[in-house]
Formats: sequence, structure tokens, C-alpha cells
Amino acid sequence: MKVVVLAGPESSGKSWLSALLQQRFGGVLVGEYVRYFIEQNPRDTCLADIPAIAAGQLQWEDQARVQQPELLILDTHLLSNILWSQTLFGDCPAWLEPELLSRHYDLHLLLSPDDVEWIPDGQRCQPSLAERQAFFTASRQWLEQHRQPLQIITGDWQARQHQACLAVERLLK
Repeated sequence: MKVVVLAGPESSGKSWLSALLQQRFGGVLVGEYVRYFIEQNPRDTCLADIPAIAAGQLQWEDQARVQQPELLILDTHLLSNILWSQTLFGDCPAWLEPELLSRHYDLHLLLSPDDVEWIPDGQRCQPSLAERQAFFTASRQWLEQHRQPLQIITGDWQARQHQACLAVERLLK
């Protein structure tokens, strides 16, 4: 089983690209649990919600891993929970990082916020490119610090699609 994670700031194409990758290569796609959580709990999210959001993301991921697909595509993983918790609340549950580091991921596609428009959807909260660039930089620093396999995805939507598909083709060979 090969596990690909889409990472990076909001509105950089993670959900769109993960669905496209599944359509092209098959496999199992795991969505972003926090979106489900927010729909089920229509209120401002707080630091006390982060453990439940992270646990839900892990549960979805683990249910998909049990299926042992040739390709597992994760729209996000705990790094997003860690960085959003730190960004929004200035703190993060201590167990998230060790839990993330205990898992194996074959490739992180880190999407840059540059060259694509921010699209509001009712849940996104970083319309400023500078905020999204800071989230991208924090993601990249974490992935590099922990020696996680990554490829940065840049450019317009067509370029992103091309780069991501090539990366997954190489991974599956």
C-alpha cells in the first residue's frame, strides 16, 4: 500500500486534487474530518474540539488503511490539525505530533498557495495570501524537519494536476 497525503494551506486545491488522483489512479480517498465536524457542530471551533477532530481524522484514516488498498489518498492528516490548532489557538494537544510521527506516509504533496485564487466556502478563514504562505512555510518546515517525503506542487490548476499525477505515477512504479 502506498499512502499519499495532500498537505498545505486552505484553498490550494487539496480536495480537488485528491479526488482527481483517486479518479485517475483508483484507491481509497479519505476526506477532511474537520469539515464533517464543523457541519455537525455549527459553532465556532475551539481548542477543546481539537482532540475530537484529530481522533476523527485518525479513525477515518485507520478504517481506510484496514482495507489495504494499493493506493491510499489522504486529503489531509494530523499535520493540518497541529498547525491549525497552533494558528488559531496558540496551542496544540501534545499527543498529536507523536501520533503523526508513528505513522508511515510514502509521499506528501505540499500545495503552494501561490498562483491560485482563494475561494471562500463558509469554512475557510485565511483570505490573505500572506497567511496562507505562512501556513505553507510551517508545513514545509515541519515535513523537512521530520524528514518526510515531499514534493511541492505549484502553478495554476493545470500545472498542479500535471505535477501531482506525475508524482503519483512515479510512486506507484
